[in-house]
Amino acid sequence: MAEAPDTDLNPETETAIRQDLVRVALGHRPADRLIRVGRLFDAPTGTWIDDAEIAIKGRRIAFVGPQGSFPGPAGETVDRRHLAAVPGFGEVHKHIESSHLTPEHEAALVIPFGNTWTCEASHEFSNVNGPRTLDFWLMARRAGSPLKIFPLPGSAVPPTGYEVSGGHFGAAEQADFMANPMVAGLDEVMDWPAVWNPENPSHHRLWGMIRATFAARGVVEGHAAGIRDLPRINAFAAAGMASDHEAWTAEEAWDKLRRGLFLEIRPHSMPEIIGGLLERGLRDWSQVAFATDDRGASETLRIGATDHNVRLAIRSGLKPETAIQCVTINPARHMRLTPWVGALAPGRYADIVMLSDVAALDIAEVWADGAPASEGRRYIGPLPRIDWPDWATRTVHLPRPLTAADFAIAAPGPGPTARAALLRPFHWAPDFIEADLPVADGAVQRDTARRITKFAVVDRHSGSGAVGRMFWLGTGPATPETGLACSVAHDSHNIWAVGSSDAAMALAVNALRDSQGGWALATGGQVVAQVRHEVAGLMTARPAESYDAEWQAFLTTAQRIDWMYEPTFSPRWSPGFPERLQFATLTCAPWAWVLVAPNDKAPTGLVNVATGQSHPVVW
Repeated sequence: MAEAPDTDLNPETETAIRQDLVRVALGHRPADRLIRVGRLFDAPTGTWIDDAEIAIKGRRIAFVGPQGSFPGPAGETVDRRHLAAVPGFGEVHKHIESSHLTPEHEAALVIPFGNTWTCEASHEFSNVNGPRTLDFWLMARRAGSPLKIFPLPGSAVPPTGYEVSGGHFGAAEQADFMANPMVAGLDEVMDWPAVWNPENPSHHRLWGMIRATFAARGVVEGHAAGIRDLPRINAFAAAGMASDHEAWTAEEAWDKLRRGLFLEIRPHSMPEIIGGLLERGLRDWSQVAFATDDRGASETLRIGATDHNVRLAIRSGLKPETAIQCVTINPARHMRLTPWVGALAPGRYADIVMLSDVAALDIAEVWADGAPASEGRRYIGPLPRIDWPDWATRTVHLPRPLTAADFAIAAPGPGPTARAALLRPFHWAPDFIEADLPVADGAVQRDTARRITKFAVVDRHSGSGAVGRMFWLGTGPATPETGLACSVAHDSHNIWAVGSSDAAMALAVNALRDSQGGWALATGGQVVAQVRHEVAGLMTARPAESYDAEWQAFLTTAQRIDWMYEPTFSPRWSPGFPERLQFATLTCAPWAWVLVAPNDKAPTGLVNVATGQSHPVVW
């Protein structure tokens, strides 16, 4: 696979490109093409240039000015005077893995929605195969994909000091990452207890990564979930965290902006936050961007990508120009990427979103790397074929098939009942729940009548196949002999399983062992539905439409199952198929008690990640 030019910001190549652009801008060399547009949005000033032209050389912009001002010849002239041109949209914080598509297919999905560059928050793939993180994220671009991916290696590798994953990043690794000009900084620092507490086992590892990022003048991205009081907000900012994308209310967002944090607003809280900031009189929006964070391919097909965020911001009260700045120049400045993206200006990649209606953000076409990439919703850009190597496709390392015995929880004594620790999805309380459960045949049993079932986390990285299991409340199947398993388990991305029988849980997990990742649903002694995530157990190398068809078929089958539900205080949890269990294994703030794959620091799997305390699952 030959490496395409102008993809890695190599300093020697970059210098030669810019020397050529200088000559083109002066009229000493011809441009490849000249695009004439009705209006051009100048993102740095927030103003419009009427009747403008853009001279393109290779993948870059060489000249921008009023029509007729370019001093040199061009190979072709493209008339788009009926359209308005704005810069390609950027994602300031996104986990591409959550689309469940590999980068080349992610490009084909999101570019028609205007998204031409993404700051990849890489603690998903990094926790599967940390040493190959940059190889993975740069491969599609090198093969010719027009989506620019700027990786930020994960600080949460592993997520806490009480977990083991497929990667381990510290100061030395981050220093090596930062030597690559495509790397913008350090992905969201999520383990707040490890930042402030010197006794935390991840304290020195995290501060080593922060130090290495500072040394390279990179950006340290933050994750301040649950940090809403002023002492902790001040401490968070003082630690050097540059941003937060976890604000839920206008008051929280305002307090964080006033302490110097760059605010990355996610769609679910956007109407309240934007409305509240407007009410408070915010005049300078340069410290604000919009973050998709996590969005599956199926949802993107339905609602859009970055364009959806911009339209929602406009409906929430922002002027279109300000909303567009929040996905162009603002994130580019924050990530220190303005020489390459964020504006329709010389030296930048020629990524252009052509709008037929600015206020409605109607996208007529998108150009990327100086060439047409989409017409309407149809992607027409290059789609390289990548044969992903074994280090990306053989990532489920279970030494043997599991059996029902691997999920049994032995009774602690001879009595008819046992005391059990319970968690529930998005259980952010400081203490776990307790309940008495029946004992039969030497094992503690579920109690479906009280919506108590069994949940497990299986180590798929180290080769041990260790199984952490306990009882959970208000989730999983009530249908007998049913199990659900998934290899997307934020953020360590082990395999989680939930089920009404141990044998069904084993059957579902073994299906993922065979397929190398995805979803598996077993009932009545057989696997009845699967979704394939053959790349890292997180993604699939196929078009979004193909993946969506398989996912919808899986959901249709899952509707035949009776899924338990119990309300929690989290707005992330809702009745029906428990898709969001893939996020219920998070161990960052504001979580306390969690279930992880057993290891030396958490021998039972049940551990308080705020204090390091372990606890038996039954007693």
